Amino acid sequence: MAQLSERSNEVRVFDGVSELMRATAEEIVLAARQAADDHGRFTWALAGGSTPRAVYELLASDFYRERMPWSAIHFFWGDERHVPPDHPDSNYRMAREAMLDRVPVPAENVHRIPAEEPDAQRAAAEYESVLRVSFSLAPGEWPRFDLILLGLGKDGHTASLFPGGDAVRESQRLVVAPWVEAQKTFRITLTPPVLNHARRAMFLVSGEEKAEALHAVLEGAREPERYPAQIVEGNRLWMVDRTAARLLRTAG
Repeated sequence: MAQLSERSNEVRVFDGVSELMRATAEEIVLAARQAADDHGRFTWALAGGSTPRAVYELLASDFYRERMPWSAIHFFWGDERHVPPDHPDSNYRMAREAMLDRVPVPAENVHRIPAEEPDAQRAAAEYESVLRVSFSLAPGEWPRFDLILLGLGKDGHTASLFPGGDAVRESQRLVVAPWVEAQKTFRITLTPPVLNHARRAMFLVSGEEKAEALHAVLEGAREPERYPAQIVEGNRLWMVDRTAARLLRTAG
């Protein structure tokens, strides 16, 4: 499969959800194996949501489980709800149940966000420290994830970068904990510079309800404070099903 350039924006449209899931799993297997071969480990920031869950379950199935270099994979999270790790809304819990408990991943390779911390700002600071240690960062350096998996909300948000929020403009910190007024809660999220320093950001988008947002993000005017997913630059791969892509001129 052809490799993307260092700065690119590729959109792949699939006829159905099952085809989208399989293609996404294949991309992740390829990226994991290449990273493990190239520099000894694969650093992957996971996304929450029902669509990523289906991919995680697929990767834990017999066919894919045997192809993944699990011992070389380090798992992180792009964002998290401000809830304990056993809470039904926890992105960590979802990934653990769908994949991590079903594959041979060393416990020390799982770097979850400490969202049980009552102070969301402290949780963000603690996770920033985890990233600095895990990536051996010097002052002023940014982590370089091999892959960040992202979703797209109906309002154009990605990770926990929501329209109108200050987190979209963050340029210094690695992790922040914005208050999301629409949901009356804090979220903990990687910041735009972290997303933009990844070797690849892969957006996974499915469903007709995402069509307007996808069209606005990819083909509309650049308004990242209105559509935060536009803030993600660099090497982007959009994996979308045809219902989500129905408004795109480039969908074919």
